[in-house]
Order: sequence, then structure tokens, then C-alpha cells
Amino acid sequence: MLIYPDLDPIALRLGWLQIHWYGLMYLFGFAACWGLGVLRARRTDNPMTAERVSDCIFYGALGVIVGGRIGYVLFYNLPFYATHPWDIVAIWDGGMSFHGGLIGVIVAFWRLSRRFECSVLSLTDFFAPLVPIGLGAGRIGNFINDELWGRVTDSPIGMIFPTGGPLPRFPSQLIEFLLEGVVLFTVLWILSRKPRILGLMSAWFLVGYGSLRFIGEFFREPDPQIGFIGFGWLTEGQLLCIPMIVGGIFLWRWSQDQFKKQGKLL
Repeated sequence: MLIYPDLDPIALRLGWLQIHWYGLMYLFGFAACWGLGVLRARRTDNPMTAERVSDCIFYGALGVIVGGRIGYVLFYNLPFYATHPWDIVAIWDGGMSFHGGLIGVIVAFWRLSRRFECSVLSLTDFFAPLVPIGLGAGRIGNFINDELWGRVTDSPIGMIFPTGGPLPRFPSQLIEFLLEGVVLFTVLWILSRKPRILGLMSAWFLVGYGSLRFIGEFFREPDPQIGFIGFGWLTEGQLLCIPMIVGGIFLWRWSQDQFKKQGKLL
């Protein structure tokens, strides 16, 4: 059995000001995406510049925060927020949805694509290999926060979490860090080293993340306010991944068809 380390979720205390590791993980994720994005803009043939990368990171971050919060409210806890609407803005109490954040980023990139006079897919293709960095950092933040722990297990990798009760659980945050962060980043980064058909990197991200998140959910304790929503095992996270996977497959087929018609890469 693994031992949960003695971690303080607060990285720095400055009087009344407390800086949490979870927030720093988000900051690290955005900073790393910006840095690698600037490098990619210099090395690849695409419509991106360092200035455009900065704009995309800024508005993408807004999309993550706003979309992620709205997504959590709608997908995971609507009955509560329907009677406590003032708590919707209390993001410091937790509650963010990746799928809502993804929608928020797509909306932000769509607006930016009109300003840049380019296809929104050229932006999502460019950033798709970078997103897993932020996803992985967020999972480390979940682990430090002692939240979103896994299901009870008797396997050797079971861990007793301070707020997870007396029984060992899967360290699902670390499992998802490996799947959504390390594995997804490695695959997409390698695939992005060569010019690809417009929309293909975005399609691979949708299918890749959706599939890996679907697998990771089998180790994760379902949200207590929802539980399993079907078949005694299906979770809300898995349900939301299904349209991602299907959409990624359709986008892949569309990209192939467009390439056959126009013969153009990115």
C-alpha cells in the first residue's frame, strides 16, 4: 500500500493572502503552454506568431475558467446551484469541468480566428499537443488538494487519503496525470512534428483525451452528488467523453475528405 505524503495544499502564506498549489499548477500549465507555443510558432509553417500565441493563451485561460465553471454547474451540480445561484461565482470553493472548459476555449479560439483571418481548426490543431501539459498539472493539483481520489481497492497501489476514509483507494489523480498528461502529450507531440491535414491534430486530441479519460474514470470515485448514472459503472465524466470521441472520429473523416478534395496540409 502506498502512503499519502504529508502535503500542505497552501504553498505560501503571506498574512491573509494564501497561495495554493492548485492555482500554481494552473499557472504552470498556462506558462508551459505559452513557452512551447512560442517555440512551435518559430519552427513550423503556420499562421501563428509569438504575439498570437500570447493572445490565444490569455483568451484560452478565460475560456477555461468561465467555461469550466459553467460546465461544472450544468453537468455536475445543477440542482444545488439552481437554489444557490450566488455560489456559482465561488470558484475558490472548487468545481471545474474539463468538458465545459473545452467548450469555452473553442468559443474563444473561434473569436480569435476571425481576428486572425484563419480557420479555427488551425488554432486548435496548433494548441492540441500543448493542452496535456495543463491537464497533467491540474491532476497534480488535485492530488495535492487531496480531492478526486479513486475507488476503494485492495491492489498494491492503493492509498489511504486523509479525506477519503479508512480504506485504501486508487490514486486516480496520478493515474489520470499519466494518461491525460504524460501519455497524451507524448503521442500528440510526436504526431505534431510533421505537417498534418487541417483538423487532424484536433481530431486526435478529441479521440485521445476522450478515450484516456474514459479509461481513467474506472479508477476514480464518481462524484458523490451524482454517483453512477448507468449500468452500475458509467460515470458523468465517461458520458461526456462519448460525444468527444464521436466528434473526433467525424472530424478525422472530414479532414480526410477535405484533403482528398483540396490536397492541402496545415
